[in-house]
Amino acid sequence: MVTSAIEPFLLHRSDEELTDLRQRLDATRWPERETVDDWSQGAPLAKIQELCAYWRDRYDWRRCEAMLNGFGQYRTEIDGLGIHFLHVRSPQPDAMPLILTHGWPGSVVEFHKVIRPLTDPAAFGGDPRDAFHLVVPSLPGFGFSDKPARHGWTVERIARAWTTLMDRLGHGRFVAQGGDWGAAVSTSLAQLSPPQLIAIHLNMPIAYPDPSEAAQWTPQEAAAAAGIKRFMDEETGYSTQQRTRPQTLGYGLTDSPAAQAAWIFEKYYAWSDCGGDPANAFSFDEMLDNIMLYWLPAAGASSARLYWESMSSFKPTTIAVPTGCSLFPKEIMRPSQRWVERTYRNLIYWNELDRGGHFAAFEQPELFVQEVRACFRQFR
Repeated sequence: MVTSAIEPFLLHRSDEELTDLRQRLDATRWPERETVDDWSQGAPLAKIQELCAYWRDRYDWRRCEAMLNGFGQYRTEIDGLGIHFLHVRSPQPDAMPLILTHGWPGSVVEFHKVIRPLTDPAAFGGDPRDAFHLVVPSLPGFGFSDKPARHGWTVERIARAWTTLMDRLGHGRFVAQGGDWGAAVSTSLAQLSPPQLIAIHLNMPIAYPDPSEAAQWTPQEAAAAAGIKRFMDEETGYSTQQRTRPQTLGYGLTDSPAAQAAWIFEKYYAWSDCGGDPANAFSFDEMLDNIMLYWLPAAGASSARLYWESMSSFKPTTIAVPTGCSLFPKEIMRPSQRWVERTYRNLIYWNELDRGGHFAAFEQPELFVQEVRACFRQFR
């Protein structure tokens, strides 16, 4: 039966699942060591073995469960699919509703350090007038949202679902924020431009250089263009696999926790401001909390399918909705403000930070909170 009900969701995975995980980790068949002394062939064997040993022997999933349950988790059916989300209301009754959308290889976990400061700024030395009511959904096929059984769950369909979700929760007017796929979904929301949407904020704006303008680029733009080309040439093997053959990839990610961990851990190295070691940006517990939201629901294939469905969503378009952008220095692609303004025609906030990377809320929660507050403050 189709229902629009909002159902509380209490997360509790079985002891049998956790025992199975430890047994699989213990029985991992490892490849030989890489033949180089760096990360150029992928995540080094010693690093993944260290992470997996911690996962098997010391990691506490029940701590993560308690954290997520403490925020308030829910599920509701939208367009035939069960959607999981956090819904955290501010103690300020007139707080601004904000929907935060994660990307790959992220999850709702990457926002756990910013939820309380955004909803209750006064408790963290901030202005209570900056408070937000937060909605933090899991993308379809990710985390504890349902996996689509048929193709068609594109970024555009997700954006429509998010509008329905906000309406269903009673948030008649709202703002949206995202990076990675969250940026694509938030941009799609702005392209749909429902009357409920006030503005968006992105930490990975979707904009590219025009090679025909190369002679007019500033030195900073030339460096940005070179960085984008380097990313496209050297760092997109994962997305090529996920957008072409996600099902084939999914067998290994679903069967082997070591494979799932390595697939994500390598991106923490490549995309975070970590100085060459992911442990400089995240604790093992933080990384594994996120990895568990792929391992436990067996989401290796279903999360990868979003690339098959919607990789073309990462293309220039024209957006009129007020847009703010915060660019972190280790973001995977860093377009110039001029390039961004070609797509986002109503750019109302722009800032370039001095530290942080692709996982902005996860890596630099204080800066992320400051940026979101500053961007949306003018709409209160």
